[in-house]
Amino acid sequence: MRRFAQIALLACLPMLAGAAFAFDNGQYENVPADIRAWFKGVMAPNGVPCCDIADGHRTEYDFREGAYWVPIEGQWMQVPAHAIIRDRGNPVGEAVVWYVHHRGSIIISCFVPADAV
Repeated sequence: MRRFAQIALLACLPMLAGAAFAFDNGQYENVPADIRAWFKGVMAPNGVPCCDIADGHRTEYDFREGAYWVPIEGQWMQVPAHAIIRDRGNPVGEAVVWYVHHRGSIIISCFVPADAV
């Protein structure tokens, strides 16, 4: 059991490290309070916060062979099943993806499709 806890902690560290670098330098001051609250309140299925509006990127997406795909920095990437959130609604009407850069890779931590309810 202790080994499982250590592995779980190590798996969450990249997402927590990404949250530490999140910031809002005023670029979102014209965003309505309800939208801002939604961005700040979205949690990944494992209970880790997706971050806030500074980290959520509105995006287009595609659904291929049972999986969501999103373009990130010019490259289409498959969204991991564990990052998909369908039960928080989506007040912006566009898909939103949260990701971080970690050791030269892009890690998708959360994804809310445009039609999430």
